Amino acid sequence: MSSPRTGSIRVPRPIDAPVVRSRLRGAAGALGLSVVRTPELSVGAIGALVSAAFAWVPSLWYDEAATVTSAQRSWPQLWAELHSVDAVHGLYYALMHVWFWLVGYTPFTLRFPSALAIGVAAGLVVALGRRLGGRRLGIVAGLVFIALPRVQWAGSEGRPYATVTALSVCLTLVGLTAVRRTRANGRHPVQWWIAYGALAVVAVTLNVYLALAVVAHAVVLLWTLVARRSAVRRSALSDRGGTVAAPLVTRRALVRWVIAGVAAAVVVSPLVIEVASQSKQVAWIAGITSRTAAQVFATAWFGGDNVYATVAWALMAVGVVTALVRARRTSPAVRDLFRAQTVRVALPLALVPTIVLVGATALGEHLYSPKYASLSLPFVAVLIALALTAIRPRVWLAGAVAALLVLSIPTAYDVKTPTSKQDSTWAKAASIIAATRDARPDADEGVVFGSVYGHPGTTADIIRVSYPWAFTGMTDLGVRKNGAESGVLWNQNGDLATTIPARLDDIDTVWFVGGTSRNTEPEAASVLAEHGFAAREHWKTGNVIMTEYVRAS
Repeated sequence: MSSPRTGSIRVPRPIDAPVVRSRLRGAAGALGLSVVRTPELSVGAIGALVSAAFAWVPSLWYDEAATVTSAQRSWPQLWAELHSVDAVHGLYYALMHVWFWLVGYTPFTLRFPSALAIGVAAGLVVALGRRLGGRRLGIVAGLVFIALPRVQWAGSEGRPYATVTALSVCLTLVGLTAVRRTRANGRHPVQWWIAYGALAVVAVTLNVYLALAVVAHAVVLLWTLVARRSAVRRSALSDRGGTVAAPLVTRRALVRWVIAGVAAAVVVSPLVIEVASQSKQVAWIAGITSRTAAQVFATAWFGGDNVYATVAWALMAVGVVTALVRARRTSPAVRDLFRAQTVRVALPLALVPTIVLVGATALGEHLYSPKYASLSLPFVAVLIALALTAIRPRVWLAGAVAALLVLSIPTAYDVKTPTSKQDSTWAKAASIIAATRDARPDADEGVVFGSVYGHPGTTADIIRVSYPWAFTGMTDLGVRKNGAESGVLWNQNGDLATTIPARLDDIDTVWFVGGTSRNTEPEAASVLAEHGFAAREHWKTGNVIMTEYVRAS
C-alpha cells in the first residue's frame, strides 16, 4: 500500500505598511481619475447616493401622502381626480403610478425617484459648468449643488421638486446647444430648437412653474445681445480699437427661440387653463408678509439656514461682480469673457422665477412658496462655484469647497431625521398600532379616523394611506365618501352616530386615530359607549392621538 501524498501549506506573507499605503494611494488615484475623466457620472452618482441614504427614515407628511394616494389609483380614477384637483401634478402622478406598478410602494420607493433625479441634475450641472467655464467650474458647481440644503430636502421628498430641478438645467443645456449650433450655422440647428420646444412642453406639463425657466432664457438671450452691443461700442471708442469676437447670440437664434417658445405655449395652454381653474389649491399661500424676505433669503435655496445663506449670498455677489467687472476691462482675457457669460446665463435663471412669483404675490395672485423656487437651484450652485473657482491656488480652492460641504452637514442630517417633515410622527403612530395589533392577531377590528392635525378638512385616513400595513384588515367605521371613487384626494366621514353602529357587526375592537386639533374623539367615544365599548389604552405621539376601544365582555 502506498503512503498518502503529503505537501506543505503556504502561509501568505504579511503585507507591509508601505504596501498598504501604496495600494490606498492607487485606489484614491483611480477614484480621482474617474472623477476627472467622467465628472458628470461621478458627481451624479454621488448626488444620487447622498440623496437616497436614509431616505426611508423621515415620516411621511401631507404632500407626500397626496402622491401616494394619487399614484395608486387606477387610470380612470386618476383622470377623474385631475379634473377636480392637482392637475398641476398630473404627469408626475402618472409616472409614479407606473413606478409603483413596477416596484410597489414603500416610503423608500416613494422617495427614490427624487434621489435619482437629483443625481441626474447634479451630473447636468457639471455638464453646464463645463460648457460655460471649463472642467473645474463644472465639478465645483456639481459638488456645491449636492451640498445645497434645499437640494438635500428635494432629494428625499416624494414630490416632483427634484425632477423640476433636473428638467430646468436640462432645458437650459438644450437651449445653449441650440443657440451655439445656430451661431455656428451647424448642419442641424433646427432639430435642436425642435428638441428645445418639445422638452419645454414636457417640463411645463410636469410643473407649470417651469415656464419661468423659458422666460428666464429670454432674459439670458436679450442680456447677451445687449452685452455684445456694449462691447462693440467700447471697442469702437477705445484708442486701441481691436476686434470683437463673433456674437454669442444672433438674431436668428432669438427668432427661433420665440418660435419654439410660442409653439410650446400653444401646446400646453389647455393644461395651463385647467391648472388656473384649480387655483383654489394654492389658497393656503399667504400674501407678502414679514416672513417673505426671510423665505427668499434663507428658506427657498438654503433650507432656512441663515449662516449658510449668508455665506452663499456673499459668494454669489462676489462671483457676479468680479466676473462682470473683469469682462469690461479694455483687453479682457478669454477666461474673463467666459465667466461673464456664465453670469448672464445663471443669474437670470436664479432670480427671475423668484422675482416673478414674489411680484405676482404682491399683486394679489398668491403664487410664491419657497419650494416653488427649486428650479433655480442648479444656477445658484453655478454662481457660488463661480466665486470659489476664482480662488488660487488649488489647495485653497479645495479647502473652500470642503468648508462649504462641512457647513451643509447639519442641514443634511436634519432632513433625514424621523420628524424632519413638518414634525410628522405618522410613522411612529403606525408602528404603535401595528405592534399592538400583532399581540392580538385574532381580533376583529374597526377604525374611526378623526381630523388630521394641520388639515381639518382631511381625516387621519391619510396615515393609513401612508402606512397601509398597520391597518390591514380593519373596517373603516366612519367613512361616507371614498376619495378615489368620487374624484377627490381624501375620504370623507359621514355622521358617526349613523355610520359606526351600522358597521360594528362582529367587531370587538375599535381604534380611534386623529389629531390633537379639532378632536372628534368625544363624539366617537360616545357612540361606542352606547354599544358597549370602553377605552382600554391611549397613546399620543407628536400631534397624533390613538385610543383602543374594546367591547365589554
